[in-house]
Amino acid sequence: MRAVLDRDGPSCIWCARAFTGQVLPTTEHVVPRVKGGPSWLENEVAACRRCNGGRGHRGPVEWLEECRRRGWEPDEARLRRALDALAGAIARRGGQRRARPYLDAQARRLRRQRPVAQAR
Repeated sequence: MRAVLDRDGPSCIWCARAFTGQVLPTTEHVVPRVKGGPSWLENEVAACRRCNGGRGHRGPVEWLEECRRRGWEPDEARLRRALDALAGAIARRGGQRRARPYLDAQARRLRRQRPVAQAR
């Protein structure tokens, strides 16, 4: 958890709430384990318990859209960095046959998103 918070900062990737004594951080897999996502630092982001539980096994881009619909301000740039970092880690380390097509589809879908300024 410390490495994720040091890398990404002390707020939830999905709702942007700061982590405090009331809002505790959890680690969340960008590519869910059930979709073949590895338990690597590159596949983990910090999310509050509410967002982590609410997302379930939905794809990160689908949950990003849902967060916007709810009026939250998800950190799209952080999600892009996480997807890129995971793709790079998979390219270096190999393996992860189940995660690769899922990750590629999520990255394509995110690229087709409207820019954040237009999405509001």
